[in-house]
Amino acid sequence: MNDSSEVIPPIYGDPSSPAGLSAPGIPAYLQKVYWWAYLHPNAVRVFEREWLVNLILWGNFARLRDAALAEFGQHIEQQVLQVACVYGDFTQRIAARLHGEGRLDVVDVAPIQLANLRRKLGADSPVRLHRQDASALHFPDASVDATLLFFLLHEQPEAVRRATLAEALRVTRRGGKVVIVDYHRPKRWHPLRLPMRLVLRTLEPFALDLWRHDITGFLPADIDPAAISKTTAFGGLYQKVVIRV
Repeated sequence: MNDSSEVIPPIYGDPSSPAGLSAPGIPAYLQKVYWWAYLHPNAVRVFEREWLVNLILWGNFARLRDAALAEFGQHIEQQVLQVACVYGDFTQRIAARLHGEGRLDVVDVAPIQLANLRRKLGADSPVRLHRQDASALHFPDASVDATLLFFLLHEQPEAVRRATLAEALRVTRRGGKVVIVDYHRPKRWHPLRLPMRLVLRTLEPFALDLWRHDITGFLPADIDPAAISKTTAFGGLYQKVVIRV
């Protein structure tokens, strides 16, 4: 494993300009589309608020977080990989369940996000942080028991999303699972269907892919999972997909 648990400090040019919000290795789509949410120094100050994260998810943050955590039980003795940092207390909740040989590794491509997570976890936390691209992980094949993607796939262009899923499956050992929580096409009667379509089309241009296609449609053609389960929540606006490897 390429273990880079030392958090890399953010590297910025002019912090008031999107053009300055780049560190080496930051994907172009992330700089262009999501600089305001994840790369700008003000992004962390604005979005790292539990109530705001919950508001963005229409009051469903705790429900969706707990749905993901339910896949691991109250005591995590597995080796878990979280792909991408998450605003709110998501990672802290996982860390609190680590027990025995349980281990949590978190990867993110943005130094500012890793630095923020390290602050939230505290210097004594056993959670290991790595600066890596989700679509090109440095972890060996079959090296973790479970891989977790929480509201990541909708932020990625299709090619990157496919590569990320392929990598998640590659690093997860046989008998393990990949847990995905993300957006989903809501029911036709859902009162937020039209507003959410407009919001996503404006601010998150790749997200509507998950309305048009099932997540399994982005999986590598040559995989043979043991099982795939899917549940939806909040009138179908959100989904949890569990791929058993």
